[in-house]
Amino acid sequence: MNRLKYTSVLLMAILLFLVPPLRADEGMWLPMLIGKNYDQMKKQGFKLTPEDLYSVNKASIKDAIVSFGGFCTGEIVSKNGLIFTNHHCGYDAIASNSTSSNNILDDGFYAKSFQEEKPINGLFVRFLIRMEDVSPQIMAAIAGVDEKDKAAKIAEAIKKITGEAIAGTTYEADVRDVYKANQYLLFVYERFNDIRLVGTPQQSIGKFGGDTDNWEWPRHTGDFSIFRVYADQDNKSATFSLNNKPYTPKKSLPISIKGIKNGDFSMVYGFPGRTDRYLTSYGVKSATEKTNPTTVKLRDIRLKAWKEEMDKSVDTRLKLSSIYANIANYWKYFIGQTEQLKRLKIAETKGQQEEEFTKWSASSAVNSQLMSSYKKAYETYDPYAVHITYLNEGLLATAFVRNSNQLASMLKAMNSRKEDAAFQAQMKKNLSLLVDNYQKTYSDIADKKIFGQILTSFYQDVPKSQHPKFISQILIDFEKASPSESFNSFASYLWENSNLINPDKMSQFLQNPSLESLEADPAYKYSKNIIPQEYIKNNFGTVLADFQTEKTRLDNLYLKALLEKNKGVLSYPDANSTMRISYGTVQNYSPKDGIIYDIKTTIDGMMAKYQAGDDEFDLPKSLLDAYEKRDFGQYSENGTLPIGFISNNDITGGNSGSPVLNGNGELIGIAFDGNWEAMSGDIAFDKQYKRTISVDIRFVLWCIDVLGGAKNIIDELDIKTNKLPVPKGKLIMN
Repeated sequence: MNRLKYTSVLLMAILLFLVPPLRADEGMWLPMLIGKNYDQMKKQGFKLTPEDLYSVNKASIKDAIVSFGGFCTGEIVSKNGLIFTNHHCGYDAIASNSTSSNNILDDGFYAKSFQEEKPINGLFVRFLIRMEDVSPQIMAAIAGVDEKDKAAKIAEAIKKITGEAIAGTTYEADVRDVYKANQYLLFVYERFNDIRLVGTPQQSIGKFGGDTDNWEWPRHTGDFSIFRVYADQDNKSATFSLNNKPYTPKKSLPISIKGIKNGDFSMVYGFPGRTDRYLTSYGVKSATEKTNPTTVKLRDIRLKAWKEEMDKSVDTRLKLSSIYANIANYWKYFIGQTEQLKRLKIAETKGQQEEEFTKWSASSAVNSQLMSSYKKAYETYDPYAVHITYLNEGLLATAFVRNSNQLASMLKAMNSRKEDAAFQAQMKKNLSLLVDNYQKTYSDIADKKIFGQILTSFYQDVPKSQHPKFISQILIDFEKASPSESFNSFASYLWENSNLINPDKMSQFLQNPSLESLEADPAYKYSKNIIPQEYIKNNFGTVLADFQTEKTRLDNLYLKALLEKNKGVLSYPDANSTMRISYGTVQNYSPKDGIIYDIKTTIDGMMAKYQAGDDEFDLPKSLLDAYEKRDFGQYSENGTLPIGFISNNDITGGNSGSPVLNGNGELIGIAFDGNWEAMSGDIAFDKQYKRTISVDIRFVLWCIDVLGGAKNIIDELDIKTNKLPVPKGKLIMN
């Protein structure tokens, strides 16, 4: 081991033992250092070795875990590259392959052969090859560099590091900072682009409970879907081809249908998105009082308008279902996060911790002033927090605004390279793609209603002193009895007179586009007021940029000080979409006095919720018939069928689709949600309430086997069971 590598490993080991004291169930741990947690994991029931979890020299469980599309996690469950993930992770792929005449979203689908599997354009998975601490290289690159030049130096160093890491390979590489840029890690991946849909339950199973049950326990949702990785004849990544074959993985997960009980070891392996557990009390207050409520209000406007139109026709419902589900998921998330942050008094708790920190750092001229500097920064930022949220969640949420400004950039580029035939051809393809993507989620009535309502809410909620000139001008040009009527009148004018809003008109415009015609269009005249960089400059000056720069600086110093303050304490960095391991136990909990939630739900509970014809609680006839016959096959337990279970594993967005493993590394479930009582988890982990909600793998297999009749899929899997086959159908338990 050379000196640089030795220093890197030593720094990594030191950082692992820092920051606040943790419970065994809290933490999103870096796989390459999971050996530091090994003794605790063994005590809880883990039976494998650290090398079984992560190794660069032999196949390990990390080789069966994929980043699914960059937004979810999936797991390899067969030697033919079969992937299990969540239904909501595959939702867009499923919906985009559905039509009113072949509605696999509502009716379900299981391929009975490789030939029936459906290619998904644009979907990819990435396998982690290795990770490495590259902090010494980054820190050396910025040593003595002025603050204003550090970002450029870091980018330069990262380019060099990633280039060297993948030289001579087809791999991809990222460098991500952790502990607020006090450490940098290299991640090397192999990406596969030929991903095909293999199976999905009916939407009434995959989304059972809908928004009502979202983020809630008890839960009865069959949230799973099935895909497959394809490779070329040499088992290498390739674009879609009929000549490609199912990928042969280094590792696939065995599946256990032996059942679970309270206290059993459980482990989640995946790619959690973002946590912010070192956010200060000032940040918590800003979120709960300003940002979150505004986000909820603006998303509610969109959801209500879309739902009205979705209820009118199957085609509209299929068209908008994916975007509706995406917006609805975090609409409820922000409601719950705000409620739980307040209920658990997280701002007050953090404030007390910050007071203790300030006392501890009294002798440090820099650290003793950190909290007062945070306070000052938020006092400058908070008056603009609602306005900034309106920009991102409101004004820029209007698709034609983004499209119009993108069109302007594209047409300007085309005008500057008129003699470049290849460039012109490519840009025309890009223009066509822009329209196609826009068409997929356009709803004439809903989008027009949303536009007018967002402008009205902007007028009401954003301080008048911050209103841009174009808002006031709309009220003058379209003066009515109320601002709401004025903005709706303006919306009607745009929809009637613009060529950039209706997709059909937009397609006609692009048959012979010109920059002059674009600039004369009323929708573009409106949209050019909301070009993000210019809007921010014109309406916020340097407030936003100054706040982001100052907060980044303070966060770095605060974490550096915490690392020093808490030496010797095992710690983990915030999630940042890189591979992590969370371990704990299957565990019940009490949400309030007098109530204890069991660890599992069953099909009997699903039937108790069943409401024929309801949007959220209907069920397919195949399930009703199987339930009536008690046809649960080998997946039953105590005469019924398990559906979901809870564990105290630490997860967040991005973990959706993650495997939940037992102490033997066998798949027992697929993680898909968190519980309402712990919605504060991205900012503050709560040991008493935090639970991961997973679909029991036995319910998944039952849906595939009994409801779907897909014996071909079942035959691919390595299923571990206590049940031994005996002649004449008898059953003996081990």
